Amino acid sequence: MANTQAQRTVLILCGDYMEDYEAMVPFQALQAFGVSVDAVCPGKKAGDICRTAIHQSSGHQTYSESRGHNFTLNATFEDIDVSKYDGLVIPGGRAPEYLSVNDSVIELVKKFSDSGKPIASICHGQLILAGAGSVKGRKCTAYPAVKPVLVAAGAHWVEPDTMSACAVHENIITGVTYESHPEFIRLFVKALGGTIKGSEKRILFLCGDYIEDYEVMVPFQSLQALGCHVDAVCPKKAAGDKCVTAVHDFEGDQTYTEKPGHDFTLTANFEGIDASSYDALVIPGGRAPEYLALDGSVIKLVKEFMEAEKPVASICHGQQILAAAGVLKGRKCTAYPAVKLQVVLSGAKWLEPDPIDRCFTDGNLVTGAAWPGHPQFISQLMSLLGVRVSF
Repeated sequence: MANTQAQRTVLILCGDYMEDYEAMVPFQALQAFGVSVDAVCPGKKAGDICRTAIHQSSGHQTYSESRGHNFTLNATFEDIDVSKYDGLVIPGGRAPEYLSVNDSVIELVKKFSDSGKPIASICHGQLILAGAGSVKGRKCTAYPAVKPVLVAAGAHWVEPDTMSACAVHENIITGVTYESHPEFIRLFVKALGGTIKGSEKRILFLCGDYIEDYEVMVPFQSLQALGCHVDAVCPKKAAGDKCVTAVHDFEGDQTYTEKPGHDFTLTANFEGIDASSYDALVIPGGRAPEYLALDGSVIKLVKEFMEAEKPVASICHGQQILAAAGVLKGRKCTAYPAVKLQVVLSGAKWLEPDPIDRCFTDGNLVTGAAWPGHPQFISQLMSLLGVRVSF
């Protein structure tokens, strides 16, 4: 696992209808970087789930909300000993509205604050900091609607010039929205005593409508947090265009469920893309690979990366594109189990993803079965790229 020899341990404070990205991106990114992460929620225990919310701007006076993934907790709130943790992360969403008036939560946050340990809070999470009295006299930013509460709590409000802004004052790191994640996570890693090396890499993401929500954003922002230059492209779309995403979740049915995800903004034009200018390729899963595998320009691009033996990391249904490109023959490979037939028929040696978060590296190829495997998936890609985080 990515955090087998973790030198830091952090806590994420969760609750029902916390923002989907704001919980999972730091949770999995930090694990990929070698940090042990416990996620807890008052009144719940390890193995329970928190429902999440997808918040995004949709052209109205405030953000829209829809259902996100189910987030599985891995520790029990009542068992938490603050002295065993090196830092705290507080996601936003609607959960902070009620967590900020929960006495046990406030006591926990005060202990972190009083100890001087790093606290990274994003979006509406700063409501909890205000409730704990942790922002008084400190520079602080947040989602703009939280400003009146922070000012009333004695904070020095830092007006965000963009939705990706962050602020730091002593041990408190604050971000505006999940768009802040690259800097937000990087600042938190630094506060934990981490050093990032080998980050001067250029990485390309191959996207399409209904890519899986987590499988594009978690590795995308994780690699940005490391200081890599990351571009996302989609056939027949340009920089600034969006791809709609799909939330694929496991809810007790014979196969995964699907819900609408966040809109994902592309950063570069697909037309004219030069594979030689990038160090690695990432292929998210979801439903997009079904039709991207039929696009000759996509197949050509994938072949260029594989023939150059540059790192290629593909997850879940992304391996449908690799199979169609004819680059899996003789390679050891895993994928989402429903894709096994295509992988085997393409001449690959199938590696069983048991458990589902298991990932594999074969030469320049990293493959994973589903988004629970992101910590291994990202960590193995980092190894191929020569990027590492040390504490």
